[in-house]
Amino acid sequence: MKVSNLISSNGNKVANQFIIETDNKIYFQSYNSIIAEVYNSKIYLDPVYYKYSKTTSKYLYRFLNMNSKEIQAGLQSGLITFKNLN
Repeated sequence: MKVSNLISSNGNKVANQFIIETDNKIYFQSYNSIIAEVYNSKIYLDPVYYKYSKTTSKYLYRFLNMNSKEIQAGLQSGLITFKNLN
């Protein structure tokens, strides 16, 4: 398992925003909550925490390289689904 800070657009480490890599999954964690999981090209979002705050959303978009509209489209298409991650 590898844990690293998310990197800001300025190239700095972002406090309390983490990327966790295992052998076959990648997670985005904000503070103590898992927000997203990527596994086999499928994206899972925690339904409680994925829109917890503006900061969480900002870094979730950065992690997924998507914006709000793209995430909503992914939820509608089934590319992104909700999953209890906490």
